[in-house]
Amino acid sequence: MQSRAGQGRRTAAVRPPGYRRPRGQERLITANRQTSWAFADAFVAEDEALLWARDRAIESGLRAVSPGTGAALRMLAATADAKAVAEIGTGTGVSGIHLLRGMRPDGVLTTVDPEPERQQFARQAFREAGFASNRARFIPGRALDVLPRLADSGYDLVFCDGDRFECLEYLAESLRLLRPGGLVCFEGVFADDRTVDSGPQPAEVVKLRELLRAVRESPDLVSSLLPVGDGLLCAVRR
Repeated sequence: MQSRAGQGRRTAAVRPPGYRRPRGQERLITANRQTSWAFADAFVAEDEALLWARDRAIESGLRAVSPGTGAALRMLAATADAKAVAEIGTGTGVSGIHLLRGMRPDGVLTTVDPEPERQQFARQAFREAGFASNRARFIPGRALDVLPRLADSGYDLVFCDGDRFECLEYLAESLRLLRPGGLVCFEGVFADDRTVDSGPQPAEVVKLRELLRAVRESPDLVSSLLPVGDGLLCAVRR
């Protein structure tokens, strides 16, 4: 007989070993997730400057951060009251606009990319978005060659959207660059859902799994994995 304390409580279903949801239910969950992501992206109003930068990314064969990811970056930069932000992977300026809009009015974005042509697109996008030229410092070059030249503990936020094979090195450099209480964010950690797939995966996905484990287990970081865009891994340096 059920005790009074247990009345009205729902017990969690016990899944037998090897259990998988029925295929139709999996499709429904996937469809609902895609609808939620689309709603999160539609929630963000993007202006002509951002749309222009997105068009340049498409023409260049790049995948820019989603509107939902951009909004999350803007909010995190504002929450950190960021004055100095480092960005790995300028692209055509989509993420940079979002970051700058969240930063302090006197804040400076230092953005690194190996392709100077992309940075020219970003310069124009920032200008169209109304930012003065001194709000961004563009450094062409490979991230792991540039980052060691940046100041220790000199940044409030580091955004990483570069080579997935170098993500662990980006993490190490970010911990050096960040002030206590600063944020590090990694874009694309879901890798089109391959990171959570139990099957064999390419080396870049294995690297992302190592990154997720390193961030989660680090005693120096307080982390969260945000389900926006292709996955945004965020952590605060203690």
